[in-house]
Amino acid sequence: MADLTPQSEAPTPTTDKITQAARETIYLCNFRVSVDGEWLCLRELNDISLTPDPEPAHEDPKDPIAIERLNLMNMAKLSIKGLIESALNLGRTLDSDYAPLQQFFVVMEHCLKHGLKSKKTFLGQNKSFWGPLELVEKLTPEAGEITASVKDLPGLKTPLGRGRAWLRLALMQKKLSDYMKTIINRKDLLSEFYEPNALMMEEEGAVIAGLLVGLNVIDANLCMKGEDLDSQVGVIDFSMYLKDGGHSSKSTEGDGQITAILDQKNYVEELNRHLSASVNNLQAKVDALEKSNTKLTEELAVANNRIITLQEDVERVKEESSYLVESSRKVHKNEPDGTADGQVLGETRKQLKEETQLRLDVEKELEVQIGMRQEMELSMKMLEKDICEKHDALVELRQQLDDLRRLNHELSHKSQSSEISVKQKNEIVSRLEEKTNQMAATIKQLESSEKDVVKQARTLNIAAGKLLQNQQ
Repeated sequence: MADLTPQSEAPTPTTDKITQAARETIYLCNFRVSVDGEWLCLRELNDISLTPDPEPAHEDPKDPIAIERLNLMNMAKLSIKGLIESALNLGRTLDSDYAPLQQFFVVMEHCLKHGLKSKKTFLGQNKSFWGPLELVEKLTPEAGEITASVKDLPGLKTPLGRGRAWLRLALMQKKLSDYMKTIINRKDLLSEFYEPNALMMEEEGAVIAGLLVGLNVIDANLCMKGEDLDSQVGVIDFSMYLKDGGHSSKSTEGDGQITAILDQKNYVEELNRHLSASVNNLQAKVDALEKSNTKLTEELAVANNRIITLQEDVERVKEESSYLVESSRKVHKNEPDGTADGQVLGETRKQLKEETQLRLDVEKELEVQIGMRQEMELSMKMLEKDICEKHDALVELRQQLDDLRRLNHELSHKSQSSEISVKQKNEIVSRLEEKTNQMAATIKQLESSEKDVVKQARTLNIAAGKLLQNQQ
């Protein structure tokens, strides 16, 4: 990377280009992006200079290019993780207006733009990541459909817009990770478009490509007709990832086990309903296939009978033809000069031609019937194969349904056992309360009897005292 401070007052094209590049990425150089759990931390680097050492012996930890790669990789981690979590919580197909999805495309655009070589055109210098994305079509033929679709979109006029449309189509196809891994593995081809220290040429690009695999769980339906992809300004919104001061990492604990059991039970019941519907649909398809199989079997039997009949007709025509030929030969030898014999011979030849034509027609019809029989046998084999596959799938689904029913039964048994244990505990508590009340009543009776005994003792003492006085 060249020195960003010009040596003279007059600017040069090289210094202007470097200054512009520094201004474009200054927000990534002055801060270090790090991941603290699920949050983003920005730390200002006041001691970082944009001018690296002229001859570094190894990669400087304060190298702005290395910091940019690290920052972009951390931003990609946060955006992908946030997009997956928010999409799963949302529980529906994402559209173009979804904010985390928009931020993900912005971050991917910055990753693909990092370290791009400038191409000079008659309009000036141009940086576009559309060129590297076009390589995917050559390396993976199935990506040709995306490239053709992008080129056919009417509203795209710039390579930047086509690159943005390509990213959206690849995400909808759930092939973005595969395509990125394909081009990252071919650094010999990427060197035509990227600098040696670009993100796509370093291991951070491979890390991002691996993180993109998680996006295969997301369903997106993005309409690009009427959307201005050429002139959109891609700015990363750091406020979506900055840590909130009032955020508490500790969640309250409640009835976790009971809630988990109820959630599992509801999920099992819902899955049970879906599997029951699938089993019914497959059973209906199997019944329809069996009916069609029976119908084809009947048609095949009719065709076989027709073929046998036609073969008998062919044999009969052959015998009649041979008989007519022999009779004509005999007539020709016995009376060669008679006029009547000539007429008989002509009629015989005419009849022979008719029989021959009939024989040819029967043979053609026989060939057609044989071809139809072969086609029917082939269709029968395909139907039998399809029925076997459907039957296997039906058996597997029934097995899954049985497993789910067993699991549902176990969960119901657990809930019933817990209810029974609660009832038993309540009964024990009521019994203990009754015993406590009985003991309290007994204690009261004992206290009253004790008072009576004390009174009697006092009375006896008084009486004894009086007797002693009387005796004296």
